[in-house]
Amino acid sequence: MKATKDILDFPWMTEKSTAIRNNANCYVFKVKPSANKIEIKQAIEARFQVRVESVNTINVQGKVKRTRGIEGRRNDWKKAVIRLVEGDAIKEIE
Repeated sequence: MKATKDILDFPWMTEKSTAIRNNANCYVFKVKPSANKIEIKQAIEARFQVRVESVNTINVQGKVKRTRGIEGRRNDWKKAVIRLVEGDAIKEIE
């Protein structure tokens, strides 16, 4: 099993992620692209001592950026939406 720091990067804090956290008890994290749902679930449960109900992942494509005629591309990354069991919460993010 991979270490928690090898799977989780950081919480993804946007207006949309805050809205689903308040309405559906879901938290959004940026995770390593090689991580699967089982590893993400185990990492969240080990790091924050909560029970995970489900994990949904989204592969986000890097944007193409142009500066002074030079074209580059940002890296692809993975986003995980974690739904916790009713009554559990991640205190560090609240």
